[in-house]
Amino acid sequence: MRAALAAAILIAGGLLSLGAAPAAPPIVLESPIGCRVGEVCQIQQYFDHDPGPGAKDYRCGGETYEGHDGTDIRVPDLAAVRRGIPVVAAAAGTVRGGRDGMDDVNVAKIGGRPAVANRECGNGVVIVHPGGWETQYCHMRKGSVLVKPGQAVTTGQPLGMVGMSGDAEFPHVHLSVRHGAEKIDPFAYGAAPGACGTGASLWSKSAQAQLAYRSPALLNAGFATGGVSTDDVEAAAIPPPSRQSAGLVAYVRAIGLKQGDIAVLRLTGPNGAELGVSTSAPMNRDKAQWLMFAGKKRPAEGWPAGRYHAVFEVRRQAKVVLTRAFDLTL
Repeated sequence: MRAALAAAILIAGGLLSLGAAPAAPPIVLESPIGCRVGEVCQIQQYFDHDPGPGAKDYRCGGETYEGHDGTDIRVPDLAAVRRGIPVVAAAAGTVRGGRDGMDDVNVAKIGGRPAVANRECGNGVVIVHPGGWETQYCHMRKGSVLVKPGQAVTTGQPLGMVGMSGDAEFPHVHLSVRHGAEKIDPFAYGAAPGACGTGASLWSKSAQAQLAYRSPALLNAGFATGGVSTDDVEAAAIPPPSRQSAGLVAYVRAIGLKQGDIAVLRLTGPNGAELGVSTSAPMNRDKAQWLMFAGKKRPAEGWPAGRYHAVFEVRRQAKVVLTRAFDLTL
C-alpha cells in the first residue's frame, strides 16, 4: 500500500528537484478522481503529520503510515480499473513531466519497493500551477496517460486512468501537493509541525464535502457461494450465487477500522430466518482493511426463492459508527 514519493518531479522519465518558490496565495483544489469519493471510491491513506517514527493523519487518526506524503484515493477493485476511472487535474496549470509504460501489478508480488526504485510514482503526471505550486498524480494505468509536457490543462481535465503501477499494492491515485520544495497536506495547509486538527483546507467547498473524513468506510459488499479471500475481492473474481449453489454467504471489506472496533455481519433469508452471523473480536490494532463473511451451506431442499438480506455494522465504544445493508434476490 505504500506510495511514498521523493520531493522531486518526473521529467521525461527522469527526476528534477525544485528550489524554493516565492510566497503565493493558497491554491484551490478540486477532487483528482472521476468517481464519487465516499461512495464508489474511498480515501485509504492521508498525509503523515507525525514528525517522529510514528504516523498520524490530520485528524490524529491512524489512516496513514510513516513518511506518507500525499493522499491515496482508491477504487473498489480491479474491475473498476478495467472499466476505467479517470484521474483529473485538481487545478489548472501546465504539464511539467510524466511517465507511462509501467505495468499494473501489486508491488509486493514483484519484490517490493526495490523493484520500482526511482520509479515509485509509476505512471504519473506532474502539473505546475501559478505561484510556485505543483501537483503530482501517481500509479496510473499503463497506457492511459493522455497529456504531454508543456501542455496546458484545465481543472477537471482527464490526465489518465486510475491504475496500480509503481509502488502500489492496491489500485489508487496518489496525489502529492507541493509549494516549492515543501510537501503540503491539502487537508491541513499551514498546520503546526506534529499538530493535528489545525491548518486550512486547500479543497474547494464542493471537494471538501466529497472528501470529508470517513472512518471507517465500506469498500466492497456482495454475495458469494462460499468463503472469499482479499485477492478474490480485489480481482472482482467472485461467481454470483444461484439457488443451486452449495453455499451462500454475504461478504464485506471495510477500511479504516480502529483498535477496539467490533465488526458484525448478519445474513437472513426470505422468511427472515438467520442464515449466518459473524462477529469480530475487538480489533487488536488499527486495521487498514478488514474482510469478513457470514452464511451457511445449502439446505437439503435448496435455497428458497426470494430476497436475502445482509447488514454490516461497526461498533466503536458501544456506538454504531457504520452500518450498511445490501440484498440478493434468488
